[in-house]
Amino acid sequence: MGILDILEPVYSVLPEIKAPETEPSIKKKLVWSSLALLLFFIMGNIELIGLSAERGAVLAQMQTILASNTGSLISAGIGPIVLASIILQLLVGGKILDIDLSNPKDKARFQGLQKLFAIVLCFFEAFVYTASGLLQPMEGMLLVIVLQVALGSLILLYLDELVSKHGIGSGVGLFIAGGVSGAFFWQVFAPPVGALAGIQGGIISRFISSIASGSADFISLIPVIIALAIFIIIVFAEGMHVNIPITMGRRGTGGRFPVKLLYVSNMPVILAAALFANVRIWSMMTAGIPIIGNGLEFLPAAPDTGGILGFLAWATTSPYNLIQDLVLRVIAEGPINGLMIMAPALGHALVYLAILISACIVFGKFWVQMGGQGPEAISEQLQSSGMYIPGFRRDKRIIKGILDRYIPTITILGSVFVGLLAGLGDMSLGTLVSGMGILLTVGIVYRLYEELARSQLAEMHPMLGKLLG
Repeated sequence: MGILDILEPVYSVLPEIKAPETEPSIKKKLVWSSLALLLFFIMGNIELIGLSAERGAVLAQMQTILASNTGSLISAGIGPIVLASIILQLLVGGKILDIDLSNPKDKARFQGLQKLFAIVLCFFEAFVYTASGLLQPMEGMLLVIVLQVALGSLILLYLDELVSKHGIGSGVGLFIAGGVSGAFFWQVFAPPVGALAGIQGGIISRFISSIASGSADFISLIPVIIALAIFIIIVFAEGMHVNIPITMGRRGTGGRFPVKLLYVSNMPVILAAALFANVRIWSMMTAGIPIIGNGLEFLPAAPDTGGILGFLAWATTSPYNLIQDLVLRVIAEGPINGLMIMAPALGHALVYLAILISACIVFGKFWVQMGGQGPEAISEQLQSSGMYIPGFRRDKRIIKGILDRYIPTITILGSVFVGLLAGLGDMSLGTLVSGMGILLTVGIVYRLYEELARSQLAEMHPMLGKLLG
């Protein structure tokens, strides 16, 4: 008897959002998605009761990616949901959990186990956030803080399920896109409130002020220019694909099966970001434990990181202002001296990029298999739909062999591309938003647009909608 059989009586009785009996209209999907996003923003502005102080700066750059706001009801954000997915993917990929995700029954049981695990992690991460010092409760209020943070993540878990079944896209993607977009527009276009309030306004306001003072600060515009460049690159990359010719029916109606460069979408980056954030939190919790928490201070690369987890936290933290700092150093000290001064930061950047890209490749491969997008799953789908590749026998093995030439390679290339773009963006955007955030938001919005277009087409042409579904 496996773990799925043992835990089935537990996860089978968990509350769930009932799927609609009929496909909801676009209007209803938009209403449900908007309602979920509105509740997300409201929760982000509800402060925790019994909180004496907060230390959100430790994960400031990761908050938008985790759809969290430290000190509020969504302090843990979607962290437990994503972490549950990461751990179970690793267990399935390592064959520790023997699950056939192509089997609908096994897939449903796996989703039930993932939901149960996410609920457990909601409470566990709420405790970790409090015990690590990210949240500092008043005396006697520790349990109250833990319950509030866990409740916030539980609500996000069910809002994600609501959006997935009744709305557009996924709740996780919607919350990330909403948080990143809000932070980006505020950082860029925030109006100057005044010196008494201590707010100088957004980047545009500060740039205009620098022009008025007679010394235009063009360097401050670097994050905005790079953010726009990342946006254009991602939109361009979304259109890059390899077309595999397919034929349907006895008459051989022609068509194409596109394998996009971004075949893995942005999920590898989401999973990597959640993993890196948890490494940082755990490094804080184990700060006093020998070897794990301290005792490795002799390492020249990161002398202030302490133990193994501290070193990993350093290695998985991006040097966010690297590009801007490098430009300023080169201007002030000259090219050679500037590069020499920035050498440790550049070394850190190379380590971070190597780990990020490696993590994206691993998660990209897992995601393709788990999402039913691998060569075997796609060949079965094409075969069952009566499709085949012209010039070859109508055999699933033939289709799989041809898909094997493209999908594994595209998966690795796409994972490297999104990892590299996210990493370089993190180092270029400074305090604006993270490169991961921009990358994820553009990809999420692009796919929301594609899903809206498909839904609209399905409403106008029901028979074509059944084919697309």
